[in-house]
Amino acid sequence: MTVGLADGEQGLLPVSAARVQQISAGRDAVAVGPGLGQGAAQLGLVSHLLQLCECPLVLDADALNVAATGRLLTAVQRVGVGRAVVVTPHPGEFSRLTGLSVAEIESNREQLAAEFASATGTVVVLKGPGTVVTDGVRTLINSTGNSGMATAGSGDVLTGIVASLLGQGVGAFEAAAIGVHAHGLAGDFAARKWTERGLIASDLLNFLPDAWRQLEGGVVQGPV
Repeated sequence: MTVGLADGEQGLLPVSAARVQQISAGRDAVAVGPGLGQGAAQLGLVSHLLQLCECPLVLDADALNVAATGRLLTAVQRVGVGRAVVVTPHPGEFSRLTGLSVAEIESNREQLAAEFASATGTVVVLKGPGTVVTDGVRTLINSTGNSGMATAGSGDVLTGIVASLLGQGVGAFEAAAIGVHAHGLAGDFAARKWTERGLIASDLLNFLPDAWRQLEGGVVQGPV
């Protein structure tokens, strides 16, 4: 489900703390970022969510960019105690969050992701070949997925998958790890049918049921 917010000629209008509390109250999980845009209103929205949202929260895309601009994640451990925050950056977004170059990040992905997770109290999903999932203590390297998934919207699908698992009560680290694996498996099934070069983000949704069926013990091996 999505929540509409008011906008004007310049984009998103400021969202009050009271409005953020209203739209997040009673939710099982909240995801924010894809298609959000950047600016003062977006910065305020993400800041309010980090401070006031009482359910698990997933930050992706422009939510990560404004969090980097406002240094919002340095205080996650001190706000929203008991509420999980999952961040899903690609290397460019992680570069903005950490101040490190993409080259530095790619040369030491596991350690840097784990250090950031530990310092901020988040679960980090550092996307890319061999996506890293870490809470600062546990670290997993994903084995599914392919280069065809480096296409617009693919990360948005992952955000939705992780949010859906969080909404079902799955722990944050587990939701991130399962979500990443299922997302990549759907991408592998899609690539078998459409090729890596021909894959688009909506293909992941179409093959996600096959991914879940295989993960839940079925015999699906994907399309031939």
